Amino acid sequence: MASITLQGDTINTSGELPAVGSSAPDFNLVTGDLGEATLATYAGKKKVLNVFPSIDTGICAMSVKAFNAKAAEQDGVVVLNISADLPFAQGRFCGAEGIDGAITLSSFRSSFAGDYGLEIVDSGLKGLCSRAVLVLDADNNVLYTEQVPEIAQEPDYAAALGALA
Repeated sequence: MASITLQGDTINTSGELPAVGSSAPDFNLVTGDLGEATLATYAGKKKVLNVFPSIDTGICAMSVKAFNAKAAEQDGVVVLNISADLPFAQGRFCGAEGIDGAITLSSFRSSFAGDYGLEIVDSGLKGLCSRAVLVLDADNNVLYTEQVPEIAQEPDYAAALGALA
């Protein structure tokens, strides 16, 4: 269990992020058209998993924009923006913000948050994903993880992008 904060108040997650060097757990997440995506959907590509509680918050929106601008333009890299928001809300946000090409995936009917140790288990955010970044290589091995210690804080973009090199 990881302890993180939300505006200074301690909250807890269901576990720990997968260890660097381990194989990432497969997932089954919901796409914008209500289909499903797994790690195999993005086979052969490095993956940045940008995970956050809700796309409708300022920090979450900034991380989608930042990773979409900085990492998605690299060859062989895909950025997966993951939250428990419904795919409709994710699509609405990207349209309203003029973000083209961002891949948003919903954990709303999956075990993703628990499998990755990201599920918030207490507080008003119970059931949502904590803010975290994982970088996977093309074979789904974990290269980098960051459990952002304060939900209202942006992730370390430079460190995550550095793991892609």
